[in-house]
Formats: sequence, structure tokens, C-alpha cells
Amino acid sequence: MKNHFVHKEASIQDAIQRLDLLAVDAVLFVVDENLELLGSITDGDVRRGLIRGKQTSSLAREIMQSKPKYLYDGNIDVKRTKEFREKDFKIIPIVNEKNQIVDILNFRLQKTRLPLDVVIMAGGRGSRLLPMTKEIPKPLLKVGDKSIIEYVIDGLITYGITNIEISINHLGHLIKEQFGDGSSKGLNISYIEETEPLGTIGSLSLKKIKNYSHTLVLNSDLLTAINYEDYFLDYLQKDADLSAVGIPYTVDIPYGIFELKNNKIVKVNEKPNYTYYANGGIYLFKSELIEQIPKGKTYLATDFIEELVKKNKKAITYSLLDYWLDIGNPSDFQRAKTDIKNLKF
Repeated sequence: MKNHFVHKEASIQDAIQRLDLLAVDAVLFVVDENLELLGSITDGDVRRGLIRGKQTSSLAREIMQSKPKYLYDGNIDVKRTKEFREKDFKIIPIVNEKNQIVDILNFRLQKTRLPLDVVIMAGGRGSRLLPMTKEIPKPLLKVGDKSIIEYVIDGLITYGITNIEISINHLGHLIKEQFGDGSSKGLNISYIEETEPLGTIGSLSLKKIKNYSHTLVLNSDLLTAINYEDYFLDYLQKDADLSAVGIPYTVDIPYGIFELKNNKIVKVNEKPNYTYYANGGIYLFKSELIEQIPKGKTYLATDFIEELVKKNKKAITYSLLDYWLDIGNPSDFQRAKTDIKNLKF
């Protein structure tokens, strides 16, 4: 990050040298000794400055853009971030309430920066994949050159997620050994450790980290090309309390179907098809709702959703049309190993 900083007393020559080193990421942010953002400099700013008669010994701040675009760390605006990306901005600084740069968003490396708490559920026994899961937890089974859960984590990194909690139980120590504190991937990873199985979402009652107003929970045995940014914006736009990913599942009926009312035919549907939405194992909801999850009890994600519906909370479905595969049995596992050869996440 600091490679993109140039001090307000630096010369244009200093800026040119720094820009040259940054190559494709050639954007500088002019800062003071407290890293307060004062302006930005690109190659174009240097050229225009020299054309106006500035010397390479002149101060870099004399050619800077004094009103650079930025994101506020306390309240990342995802819609605005998307607009920056679509307008072909390369790098955007992220500042705190004192206008100090605390991070940068490089669109070459990440699509956005989603303000979400994220929990990956990785505590299952993977019984249907025995004997493979006898000594290796299902999330660590290899698909291609990476484990299943690593595809999940890398997908989250693409959308600017930097803090992840992993809920573990069965052989969870192996997952901790694999990822540690997450620093090898530029992440901050912590763990929710079950002492007994608590179901598909029950361990959230043990969750301690609450940085954001919204929480994303997903299973660790999924391969998916979901666009998390679109998912999040859809959830916000619809003002939902919870959004569950639904996988469209169409059933074709090869016969004419009678619609009946009191045993009387009212309509004939010739070879109809019906679309249902299967649970995709990915949920996005207001973080405050975690308080409703009972502590120390087995609790399923479907229990959670049904309870919210009973309380008249707004629970919606996000229809996922992109690639999705739940690796639940040996045939799914074999399919994943075949599919991954042609997929780009």
C-alpha cells in the first residue's frame, strides 16, 4: 500500500520514479506525515505539469489532483465503488474519519470491497464422502490444485473480503493448520469452535466478531461463480432482512396436467414445467438477527429462515443463474474435479 504514497514535500522527479516502479498500477496519493490524503498523481498529471512549465525539481503536490476520489472505511458505499470500477478507475484509496489512508482498493486485484462479516461453515463430518473424510475434513479435499474451501476463500477475496470467521468441528484443527490467521492470503481469519455439532447455522450463537451491519454465511463445500456484489446490492435494494441464494430447479412434466377444483377440471396444462428454488447454502442477513439464534443448541439455517418468516421479517430469494455445485456425495466430488478444468472463478 505504501508504494502508492508520496510525501507532500517530494519532488516531481520522486513521483516519476515511483510511478515507473508501480508500472500498471501507476497511481500515487500525496500524503502528509500522518498519511492524510491531500491529492493524487498519475502519469497524465506529470505530463500536463511538464507541459505547463513545471520542472522535475518542483514539488509533486503542484501537479496533483486536489480532489481525488476515495471511499470511506466506516461506511463503504458498494454502489459508488461499482461506479468507480465501471468508469475505469484503477485504484481508489480508503480513508478513515480523519481522512487518513488506511487501505487501497486495486480493481486489478479485487472487484469491490464488501462491508460484510463473513462466516464459512466448515464443521460437518462429510459422512457421505467416507472413507475420504475419515482423516481429512471435507473442506480440505482437493479439487484440481486447491482444496474446496480455498476456492470459497479466494472467491471472497476477489470481492474485497478481508475478515473471515470459519466455524469448525470435525478435524477442525487441520483447517486451522492449513490457514492459520490468514496472513498468508492477506486475510484476518479467526475460528468459531464447536464442542458439539450445532447444525448448519447454530454455531453463529458463538460468534464474537461483529464489525458490520450485515453478515454473509456460506457452506464450505460449495463451488460457485456467484457475484457477491450483485447479491449484496440486490439484498440492499429490496430492503430485506435476509436473502437466501436459491438455485432454480425446473421439472418438466411429459403429460397434460389437469387443474381441479372440487374434482372438476377447470383447466388442462399440456406438458407444463415448474420451477422450484433449491437452498443454495448461502445466506445474507442483518447482523442483529444473530441474537435470535439459540445458544448451545442444534439449529438449522432452515429453522432460522422459518423463524424470521413467522416474525414477519422480510426473507427473500436471490436466484443464482451462475455456476453452483454442492459437493455432498462422491458423484458431486467427481463432477467437481471434471468441471474445475473449464471454470474460471
